[in-house]
Amino acid sequence: MTDWKAVLVGFLVGVVASVFAFALPGIGHAAAGLVGGFAAGYLAGGGLGRGAWHGLLSGALGGLAVALLIAIAVSLVGVTVGGPLGLFGGLGVFLIGVIVALLLALDSAIGGAIGGILSD
Repeated sequence: MTDWKAVLVGFLVGVVASVFAFALPGIGHAAAGLVGGFAAGYLAGGGLGRGAWHGLLSGALGGLAVALLIAIAVSLVGVTVGGPLGLFGGLGVFLIGVIVALLLALDSAIGGAIGGILSD
């Protein structure tokens, strides 16, 4: 079962760390993902897999929200222009957004796995 409190805390820690990450472009953002994922994994506990899952979700949460908003916008435009089949454009945008969000959250999953191990 997903501990959404741990995911939300990890997401917020990652956002705060990302503000300071601009001092070290590239490295700083990866470190922010690790820190946010670590916080989520540590709070969720349960070992390697559970920590990695919660870290992955905390790192991908922002990207998933943005993907959902863009998919809704594309669906609305698609329905007005192309009729009911326009919904497929929004679904495609959402699926691509989910894949990208999860790939970019791999550093958070690593941090979450470490946090999950250390919490036990």
